[in-house]
Amino acid sequence: MAIRVKLREILEQRGISQRELARLTGLRASTVNHLCSDKVDRVYLETLELICKTLNISIEELIEID
Repeated sequence: MAIRVKLREILEQRGISQRELARLTGLRASTVNHLCSDKVDRVYLETLELICKTLNISIEELIEID
């Protein structure tokens, strides 16, 4: 089972930069950059919750399970 964070696609659809998301959430830019990469191997649930609240999306929209 593969789990993928679809943050890059969501930001592109909404026209939001990684830097802007970092500013809106208070996360470090490097954290947002890591979550937008294809090499995400771990993430805090609090971070996912914060991103979902900020972007007004559900966790199901942010994470894809293959």
